[in-house]
Amino acid sequence: MATRIDGKKVAADIKADLAERVERLKAQGVVPGLGTLLVGEDPGSVKYVAGKHADCKEIGVNSVKKELPADASFEDIANAVKELNEDPACNGFIVQLPLPKGIDQNAIIDLIDPAKDADGMHPYNLGELVLHVRGDISTPLPCTPRGVIELLKAYNIDLNGKEVCVLGRGITIGRTIGLMLTRNAVNATVTLCHTGTKDVADHMRRADVIVAAMGSAGFVTPDKIKEGAVLVDVGVSRVFDEEAGRYRIKGDVDKACYDKASAYTPNPGGVGPMTRAMLLANVVEMAERSL
Repeated sequence: MATRIDGKKVAADIKADLAERVERLKAQGVVPGLGTLLVGEDPGSVKYVAGKHADCKEIGVNSVKKELPADASFEDIANAVKELNEDPACNGFIVQLPLPKGIDQNAIIDLIDPAKDADGMHPYNLGELVLHVRGDISTPLPCTPRGVIELLKAYNIDLNGKEVCVLGRGITIGRTIGLMLTRNAVNATVTLCHTGTKDVADHMRRADVIVAAMGSAGFVTPDKIKEGAVLVDVGVSRVFDEEAGRYRIKGDVDKACYDKASAYTPNPGGVGPMTRAMLLANVVEMAERSL
């Protein structure tokens, strides 16, 4: 029977450890703080940011909130980023994406102080990840890829020498997880598949591990995987459920694959909680580095 990889449980264990580290920091006069910049009132973004601050409260991290209206100018957003860069109560922060239409998101991300980049997605930090393939790295790491690796590690799934097929080339997971998986500390061999890849199924059938991050509901089916593969489902799609009469979140991995796999992450309840836990881990580590 395949192992169900419980992201909620692992994330809870990580947060418990982080809470202890936060207490030790406070004893030394350091209170870790996570900042968020929310522009507009997109329901998904509002809920996501609220969840981050609830996580902060759970482990004793200070919350720094900045909110701007949907019609905020580039200059307004840039000034808010500058304020967070300079705020000593904020060890790290995120700019909640997407930003309103007409705002250059990459230009805003470039304005973040790399040392305060809680998402680990600033070009400088991604460059450090590329350069430090062989040794330790002390810059913030991308949350979702880090969460995937920590989740597999918690279940003693060794990636050393394994063939990993990554589906999707988005910067949040697809491109960045390849950088992390091929570091000496992990030592996997990665094939990155995307819309231009010929015979994606052929690559999938050779893989020991599949990381699906396409946002294509049920794309990974039993005929496309080999017996005993490990399935990591990062994809998120809203699919209308005719019976229930409402939309449901569905991942990239068809549940029919579970019987053929050796282990799998459910969706929801797999990688999602780990992404949030890794954001907290980045902030606590930033505070620890400030000592």
